[in-house]
Amino acid sequence: MSASRTERLLNLLIALLNTKYGLRRSELRDKVYHDTTSSDVAFGRMFERDKGELRQFGFDVEAVMDTGWGSDDPATTRYRIGKESNRLPDVSLTPEECTVLILAAQLWEHAALGSAAVDAVRKLQAAGGLVDAELPTGVQPRIRPAGQAFEDLVAAIHAQHPVRFSYLAGSTGQEQERLVEPWGLGSRFGQWYLVGHDRGRGDKRFFRLSRLTSAVTVLEKESFTPPAGFNVRAELAGLAELPVQHAVVDVEHGRLLGLRKRALALPAPTSAAAAPGAGVPEPEAPEQGTQGPATGTDRLAVPFRDAETLGEELASYGPRVTVISPPELAGAVRRRLTAAAEFADGPLPDVAFPEAARAGRARKRTSEDQLKRMLQLVPFLVHNQGLHISEVAARFGITRKALEDDLRILICSGLPEGYPDDLLDIQWDDDHVFITQALDMTRPVRFTVDEACALLTGLETLNSLPELAEGGALESVTLKLMAAAGEEGVKAAALSGPEVAPGDSATLDTARAALESGAQLHLRYFSPQRDAVSERDVDPLRLYSLDNTWYLEAYCHSAQGLRNFRLDRIEALEPNGRPAAAAAKPTGSFPVKLFTPNDDDTVVVVELAPRGTGLADDYYAERTAALPGGGMLAEIRFGSTDWLPMFVAQHGGMVRILQPEALAAASREWLAAALTQYEASSDRPID
Repeated sequence: MSASRTERLLNLLIALLNTKYGLRRSELRDKVYHDTTSSDVAFGRMFERDKGELRQFGFDVEAVMDTGWGSDDPATTRYRIGKESNRLPDVSLTPEECTVLILAAQLWEHAALGSAAVDAVRKLQAAGGLVDAELPTGVQPRIRPAGQAFEDLVAAIHAQHPVRFSYLAGSTGQEQERLVEPWGLGSRFGQWYLVGHDRGRGDKRFFRLSRLTSAVTVLEKESFTPPAGFNVRAELAGLAELPVQHAVVDVEHGRLLGLRKRALALPAPTSAAAAPGAGVPEPEAPEQGTQGPATGTDRLAVPFRDAETLGEELASYGPRVTVISPPELAGAVRRRLTAAAEFADGPLPDVAFPEAARAGRARKRTSEDQLKRMLQLVPFLVHNQGLHISEVAARFGITRKALEDDLRILICSGLPEGYPDDLLDIQWDDDHVFITQALDMTRPVRFTVDEACALLTGLETLNSLPELAEGGALESVTLKLMAAAGEEGVKAAALSGPEVAPGDSATLDTARAALESGAQLHLRYFSPQRDAVSERDVDPLRLYSLDNTWYLEAYCHSAQGLRNFRLDRIEALEPNGRPAAAAAKPTGSFPVKLFTPNDDDTVVVVELAPRGTGLADDYYAERTAALPGGGMLAEIRFGSTDWLPMFVAQHGGMVRILQPEALAAASREWLAAALTQYEASSDRPID
């Protein structure tokens, strides 16, 4: 959509909104399009495309039949847009409700629903329904969507298109292509599940997103109708949690402290235990395992419920761990290592980033984005007269120049062939923006299904936080938004978020109390990257989460800088009797990054496969470039590079290091050593 088309669509919208009886196509062609050269057929195609564009923005163009007065005045069709049918109803929120709503919108850190949540909040701001609210200390949860598959499936669910993907079945261990009508997507037991109709099997099925072995292909030319009243949370509630099993693993002596902390030692081998087909012996309690057959290893029993989840972790450990049993877990690890090695050895792409490349997977701003923004901008200015132009630009996340470009288009838009009073009238000569003529654009359009889903699913997710669920604000704001969203709000039942309550509330409570009192904390912390435990004094600054994994952002006096500590890796936490220093402040505004860049960081260029492009967002890529076939180049800063081979192995063929070459070579050696170890272990007996 060119800039001229943006202006034309805006004028078409204003014309159709401000006509009571409707306008004929010939009138629109003459007065709005000023079209005198194209054929009737060409103009008709253009008009239909424009109607489709307006429909995407929430405006349904109504066709009204004009029967005419007689044979000299034949029947014609007039077009108009109802002034009320497409508008967001008035939503009045209390400060407490605004706090809850902002928390719900901020849950979606990345992904399409993150942008949708921002748009929904802007619509409420534009309607004057939001008031200033202060976020409570220590309650800043976030949801981590499950990569690009999540994006594609949400889009397919809302558009009601079938999808195709390769899937590793947990029951058979076989990889097969599946053709599915996606009904809903939700989180259960810490995993994302797709619920839908499997056309190949003719029945409802549940699919773990972590078991998808290919990118999701959306069949946009096909459609389906989901079951009436479908609710994905109710469907997932019937899933039984997998039973606990024990994996037998050989671990390099003295390494992988985190794995050892939850592992159990195996008793001394016996002849019965070594017999073919024997089960895993009853584990004992000591932290150190019996010595494994390989020199310098210990044999441990690791409890787990799902082979794919544990397999992802064990693959990251490379040659430091070898799975002895069960076979499906060994297969899961070997499959990831093999995929990572094959990707690492593939042909290298040219490393080139476009000028001013945008980080992450966010698409380039387009004229569609500009028109959508202007539709929010006009009612926002109506309800916020006199704001400084820089503040308006900041509210919409754009530069002052981009905002002024929007305003210049707006002041040239209005009724067809109207007088000056029939144009949008916006003034910003003194850097304070005023609007005196809005042409029935004083209220934003209704929520899209993505926007309704983002807010309502976020509010539902907050129910797992007791301090929010116990108050009445969460329930009341949910009811208000359901009423405002209408039919689109009903569709939000197709999406369900994860639990965000922390597993260990005692550590969270200690950190929150220190934040409120300004106390310094002493902690004992396990770092998996260094495979070591350290003692630190920290000044707590902020608490936040990804799903139910909570983090403490603090100034670390040992590192002399800001650090982020996972609460489940803090082994001990208590005030040390000293007040926190006032020198450090949280980095920027929420959402906070899990990584704080420094001057001595290593800049690494990686290639991401189509299924792994979401890692560009997860690791805050500074530059990206699209590759043929849907992959991506990404330039990422890393404070420590020792763990990068683990990073590559864990993601099993979704990422490889390109530059620096020394790091790329180290990751290839890591993968080769791990695979060689598995080949050597294939004939080992199970003790």
